[in-house]
Amino acid sequence: MVLRDLLYKVYEKRLARQLEGKPLPQHVGVMVDGNRRWAKDMGLLNPNDGHREGAEHIKRLLRWCDEMGVGHVTVWLLSTENLSRPAAELDPLLQIIEDLAVELAEEGQPWGLRIVGALDLLPAKHATVIKDAAERTRDRNDGAIINLAICYGGHREIADAVRSLLQEYARGGKTLDEVADLIEEGHIAKHLYLHGQPAPDLLIRTSGEQRLSGFLLWQSAYSEFYFCDMNWPDFRRVDFLRALRSYATRQRRFGV
Repeated sequence: MVLRDLLYKVYEKRLARQLEGKPLPQHVGVMVDGNRRWAKDMGLLNPNDGHREGAEHIKRLLRWCDEMGVGHVTVWLLSTENLSRPAAELDPLLQIIEDLAVELAEEGQPWGLRIVGALDLLPAKHATVIKDAAERTRDRNDGAIINLAICYGGHREIADAVRSLLQEYARGGKTLDEVADLIEEGHIAKHLYLHGQPAPDLLIRTSGEQRLSGFLLWQSAYSEFYFCDMNWPDFRRVDFLRALRSYATRQRRFGV
């Protein structure tokens, strides 16, 4: 065990040196998948033990991102589909997410929190605490901007953006026919949850699944993807550096 840890440390340093001067992502999106499978593999009977370990691991990821100069991180914590899970599983998961938001907002933490998603779908007691935690970090600029995607769905985000845009035009007295003539994709983009932030350069998904499942559908048009087999709590700093190395070797064409 000690020898293996030492070898990993040596390998980490080697990877970090290889990344010096290379193009690195400024915005990383992470689908922290596999917490329940990790708990099962570890022989734990309660899947929420996996979610708790996954939440702790997110804090490690954020420190890794700070070390590598990643300025924006979006972490998908809860999808709109997850809300249909049984209460015995959903209620503890919501508390874990609330606790994570509060811990990230604690005095002395460097990150600015942003909440993206349909937070109004949450029970009010959780939504209020999470919103208040994010508000306390509004003026922070010592670390990355952390987007916590809670009650997030890519289709819903686009629908919400279109709805908000139509409401804006309606307040200005525009008819539907006039809106149809005026609307451009940039107008929709201004109403997305992540408006004002750069699109994600790199999207990482753990647990071996190789699909987006609706994550950042609009923003990921030209993102690079990195899929890895281990469950989220097993995702190591060396794996993060490998993802950055993979990104650095790709030639991004942006459709050209």
